[in-house]
Amino acid sequence: MCGIVGLYIKNPELQKDLGAHLETMLIEMTGRGPDSAGVAFYRNGIDAGFEKITLYHPDLDFDWASIAGGIHSDLGAKAEETVRYNHCVMATDARPDAIRGWLRENHPDIRIMSVGNTIEIYKDMGLPKDVAARFDISGLSGTHALGHTRMATESAVTTEHSHPFSTGEDLCLVHNGSMSNHNRLRAWLRRHCNIEFQTDNDTEVAAGYLTYRMREGASLKEALEAGLKDLDGFYTFAVGTRNGFAVIRDPIAAKPAVLAETDDWVAMASEFCSIAPLPGADKATIWEPAPATIYSWGEA
Repeated sequence: MCGIVGLYIKNPELQKDLGAHLETMLIEMTGRGPDSAGVAFYRNGIDAGFEKITLYHPDLDFDWASIAGGIHSDLGAKAEETVRYNHCVMATDARPDAIRGWLRENHPDIRIMSVGNTIEIYKDMGLPKDVAARFDISGLSGTHALGHTRMATESAVTTEHSHPFSTGEDLCLVHNGSMSNHNRLRAWLRRHCNIEFQTDNDTEVAAGYLTYRMREGASLKEALEAGLKDLDGFYTFAVGTRNGFAVIRDPIAAKPAVLAETDDWVAMASEFCSIAPLPGADKATIWEPAPATIYSWGEA
């Protein structure tokens, strides 16, 4: 019974308010998922040749400057850290694979949450309002963002198991539902596609599947269409990319979803109560997404 929210800002003048609006939407979903929450923001694109790598360590006093220093001294790369609660966005010109290998050898207790040009993922255990306050998401600007409130049914309540999940650059997924073939698919993706997984969560497998399809040359739309055949279960997905986001429900469409659009924004939520506080929601075009139908905005 997890809750999903998403907001894509079409009017550039409103991008400064993205975080404030997403926080309100996220908190409205508390009844659907009170054990943990997370957000993925697409913001502040980084210079060519650099990546933003969001890292997580449970120790609030962790020395992130030492990680930046280690990347510089051991990998010969530039690294600049921005700390937000127990997460750190590292801007670096080191390649992601080099960072993964270095962390695996030197700091296996650090988790990589996301990699890309614009994506930043923040997630933690606790009520959505508390998670939002820890990361001060109301102060974040950006073009679009996704959020998730989790009620764990298939795996442990931990920060790592919380949504969103990211398995490819600037790609993230939030999910309401359950998949029945995720264990078999996880093993196949590991063996044949070299997709790395950090948890036993079925949502991470769905994200990995999309990464695999897109590495093979599929567009996001084509990957989601293939998933209608390959992903066995019932689900509502909201998927973020660098330039937009997409929504799809499985062919049965048992899990709820609402879409709304104005000239200024597009919003998605598991329930309309999360969309109602948005400015201009009373004049929005509102509809329930059809089963097995892809809706996308931007260049998603």
